[in-house]
Amino acid sequence: MEEYITLEEAAKLEGLSYETAKKRAQRGKLETRNEPRGNGGKNITLVKVNSLSKQARNAYREQERLKALAADSSDIQEEQKTDQPWYVDTDIDWYMSQYKEKYYQAVELGNVVRQYLRETVGRYGDITEFAEEYAQKHLGKKYRTLYRMIKAYNEALYWQEKKEKEEGCSYEYFRVLCLCRKPKDVGKFPSMSAEVQQTIKNIWFDKDFAGNRGTKQMLYEQLEVICEQKHWKKMPSYQTVARFINFLMQDEGMKNAHFLVANGIREYKNKVMCKRRRDTTGLQVMEMIQGDEHTLDCWVTYKAPNGNIVPIRPKLVCWIDTRSRMILGDVMCKDANSQTLKASLLKLIYHDAGSVPRYLYIDNGKDYTSEEMTGYERKYRHNQEEKDKYFSIAFDDMARGFYRSIGIEDVRISMPYEPWTKGQIERFFGTVCRKFTKWVTSYTGTLTGSFTANKVNKDIKEMARQGKLMTLEEFYEKWTQWKFEKYAKYVHSELRKFGEEYTRPGDLFEKGDRYEMAPPPKSQATILMMKSEDARVRNTGIERFGYYYNDQDLMAHIGEKVNVKYDPDDVSVIYVYDRKGRPICAAESYELLQFGKVSDETLKEHRRQQNAQIRRDRKIAEEASIPFEELNDRQQNADKVIGALTMKMEGSAKKSSKVTQMPQSKTWRQTGKQMRQEMQNRQERQNCEYMNAQAQKALDRLRQTQEA
Repeated sequence: MEEYITLEEAAKLEGLSYETAKKRAQRGKLETRNEPRGNGGKNITLVKVNSLSKQARNAYREQERLKALAADSSDIQEEQKTDQPWYVDTDIDWYMSQYKEKYYQAVELGNVVRQYLRETVGRYGDITEFAEEYAQKHLGKKYRTLYRMIKAYNEALYWQEKKEKEEGCSYEYFRVLCLCRKPKDVGKFPSMSAEVQQTIKNIWFDKDFAGNRGTKQMLYEQLEVICEQKHWKKMPSYQTVARFINFLMQDEGMKNAHFLVANGIREYKNKVMCKRRRDTTGLQVMEMIQGDEHTLDCWVTYKAPNGNIVPIRPKLVCWIDTRSRMILGDVMCKDANSQTLKASLLKLIYHDAGSVPRYLYIDNGKDYTSEEMTGYERKYRHNQEEKDKYFSIAFDDMARGFYRSIGIEDVRISMPYEPWTKGQIERFFGTVCRKFTKWVTSYTGTLTGSFTANKVNKDIKEMARQGKLMTLEEFYEKWTQWKFEKYAKYVHSELRKFGEEYTRPGDLFEKGDRYEMAPPPKSQATILMMKSEDARVRNTGIERFGYYYNDQDLMAHIGEKVNVKYDPDDVSVIYVYDRKGRPICAAESYELLQFGKVSDETLKEHRRQQNAQIRRDRKIAEEASIPFEELNDRQQNADKVIGALTMKMEGSAKKSSKVTQMPQSKTWRQTGKQMRQEMQNRQERQNCEYMNAQAQKALDRLRQTQEA
């Protein structure tokens, strides 16, 4: 009977690749025939054994003889099992990568089995004695172990032949895997019942247990108590419980879920929640500015208003250009507030950049999102509908807010506890710590959050007493030097990663494509820098800071609510506006009348004010009493006089080269030129000794309030 084998098996016997054997068959050097597959599909190509080379035929005969010897062995006679062994559905590549050492040990065991089968050919007598000697010599074990291996080998030959006939592929590796130990079923844990496994999960994922950083030992102790209460028949060992927890955390992917339970949603979002990087190359320089404040990790000395020298950790308030990563508007202080932010932004606009940014991306803190800065109540900061409602009726810089009053198009606020939304400035603060503050002698490390272990213990009070701390002014000089000489000139890894032409922050800020928006006039900025509050006018004037302010023009608004603006550094005068943003007057603080003897000059001045008010109101009453006919005659005469004049709008012969933004603030436009000029030049104007003293007292009170 003619014998045929698969083309793939023939290639192995010849020592050829499958493609080479296939080409030989196509050229007629091998006799072939086609048979249909048992499961359908393309026909199987079979090669006649006698058409192979002599060497290949001998190898085939040896292979078949070994199969026959294994099948005829009287020691392992047993019906062939119908349940397929574990290695039939095992990926050989996966097994070799996971259990490489065990695989090659099985290769050597296969050689031992085949050698035994060869040596038993033609042997008569007691085979068991020979098997015992052979097993001891080659395996170091009894003959029964050898017989079990032969039985497994025989079974592998059966499944190899069966699968090759069905699929036409080689399954020779079955002869190796049959001698390997079956891998353990991962995650089965047969020694623990489903109830025990679920109880372990309940304890491990309990919110209080996880939040208190419960350990595996603590869990096992609790499990012992539950086992006693529920009368479980078997308590798993500590090692089994520890392996089960490791399996849950690693193989079952429950690590992040446990982190959420243990640390809460805020830390979960910050540490393990998936995020996406943003492409900043689509922005222009000065198109998007991110702002924040950061308490630095070192100490300096600060002179308090009462004259005491105290050590403080300085706060850095600054802005970063998202495209170039350049730092702008940087100021340092003891405590930051809205006035500090205003000063920082104006430094950015008028000193560092010379233009207004298009968008701001700001922190969620109260200083940045106050109504004074944004124009709307803080509770609506994430409600676009309410914000649109505010700006649709905004007419004054108080309604528009400081940001939009200086020409910023829109303000975007990061969500609470989501610092990654303004990641550029958050990463910059990390850079400041690594490359700047760690070189300062008074560096004490990060003292908050997960970095508490980085604290450096130093006696700051003793260092301050010995004069080893820099003053706040000296520290700011060092900071400015580092910012321009180091930070602005070093190659930024993010700029290089994004393929920017200029990879240094300073170069990209100066030479990159820029968004241009001219700044508003400085006179408007002077007004915007002032604090703004509502006040009620009484017949004694306006009370603020424990002092009284009055002016002749203010008396017409007694009983009304007005808006007052003042410079926190000079409270000797307040600027008063009506509810529509129109200027009323600049009211100065006046001296209170004392009981008893009053100076003649003070009393005369008070009398003059009273008489002037009476005359003004009488004049208003008289004009209101004029009959219509008489009023009409007066108006016609006035029209004749006005008509005789030539009213022309003439442009300047020479245009100014300095470009400024058209002011959007109605308050600034309605404020008279003389009043605006007074605001700017007030520091140059000489006040009386009393006014200066009153201003200094009020200023000291304000500073003491801020320090408290």
